[in-house]
Amino acid sequence: MPSFPQPGTVTICEINRDLVTADHLSDDKARETYAKILGTVFSPIPFEPESLASTSNEQEAASQGKGSLGILSGAIQALSGGSFKTIFQPADVKLLQDIDFHSLSWHDHKHIIAFISGPHHVTICNYEDTDEKTPCVLSHESQKDVKVIEWRPNGGRTLSVACKGGICIWSASNLGNVPSVRSRVHSNTLSRVSAWILVDFLQSSDSEQISALSWSPNGRSSASFESSSFTIWDVSQGIGTPIRRGLGGISLLKWSPSGDYLVAAKFDGTFYLWETNTWTSDLWSSKNGLVTGATWDPDGRMILLSFSESSTLGSIHFASKPPSLDAHLVPVELAEIKSLTDSQVIEKIAWDASGERLAISYRDGDELYKGLIAIFDVKRTPLISTSLIGFIRGPGDNPRPATFSFHDKFKQGPLLSVCWSTGFCCTYPLIFRSNVVP
Repeated sequence: MPSFPQPGTVTICEINRDLVTADHLSDDKARETYAKILGTVFSPIPFEPESLASTSNEQEAASQGKGSLGILSGAIQALSGGSFKTIFQPADVKLLQDIDFHSLSWHDHKHIIAFISGPHHVTICNYEDTDEKTPCVLSHESQKDVKVIEWRPNGGRTLSVACKGGICIWSASNLGNVPSVRSRVHSNTLSRVSAWILVDFLQSSDSEQISALSWSPNGRSSASFESSSFTIWDVSQGIGTPIRRGLGGISLLKWSPSGDYLVAAKFDGTFYLWETNTWTSDLWSSKNGLVTGATWDPDGRMILLSFSESSTLGSIHFASKPPSLDAHLVPVELAEIKSLTDSQVIEKIAWDASGERLAISYRDGDELYKGLIAIFDVKRTPLISTSLIGFIRGPGDNPRPATFSFHDKFKQGPLLSVCWSTGFCCTYPLIFRSNVVP
């Protein structure tokens, strides 16, 4: 039987398909369970939950007809030229609530977590450094209406923050290692917060709202989609090059782990599969609403998609190696979501880098199951099959998962972090390997 956390309890971790709970949120239960195995405790990080209730910001951005997104590396010449047609219209304001903005991010090589903790604030917690155990809140006069954050791959401790008017680039400083700061940032008054320095601000044209952002896997360049173009950013030079390719109204973009493919989804329910060696693409369409979430398998040979009007996931499998775009879509039924929760719509998804654990939140449904996160065991043989392990319950009264993400490079198994509507960012180790658990 799947593990079900009783009302009034909180989930602590998974131990071999058993989701362990406690009566209240504390580090004591963590020390008794997973800390004996991992040697560390991931303490919950409090923040002000009211600060996340900023739907007016999304509505303001949408009413201006502006979306954004991206990451492209080495594609400036390949994508230049072509016509542009705007698809995103003010009538699509309601669609913004369906998109899973990337608002929680683990550093690739460090136990450092960052998450959006307010309309204009980002909180960072370093679990490795005893001197930085107290969370640090990043704020700046240029950092307004934050929508997306992401650590730069292979770029040291560098965090990008997508906001209204551009992208803030923060970098950590320590003794003997002070990052250089762009001259255009010097005039700002609050460029240093604790051990973090705002080293650059990549300004968008016409102060557009950046609502999606990503880094190429090699960490060399980033791009954002705006109302009229992709922008390819050479971060080392602080220079952005607009790319016009008729990709208006894009709501989501995800690179494959190898960088060979990316998926770009639109608000009209269509999505592109791009092959990045030759920069060719195929256009797909969905009958189940727009793509609200996308997550790649560890090998980059398949991608899981969630849709705004469905309780079924879609799994796209590539039939051959790059640069081929030959692929087929296979439905992934999650019968337990329907039968247990009575929900008809999947809300958010996250797939850990090992491909063995899948986290899913869902909309509406049975009152007993509202606000929980379903955890599935995943097999790829090669088609995806799932088995429900149980549910995670957050702290406080009527908790709902605002956002969640896995630590992709945690060596001791899947590590899921969740920002709850009740004002806590909690981390859940999912431990199940027989050679790890005594």
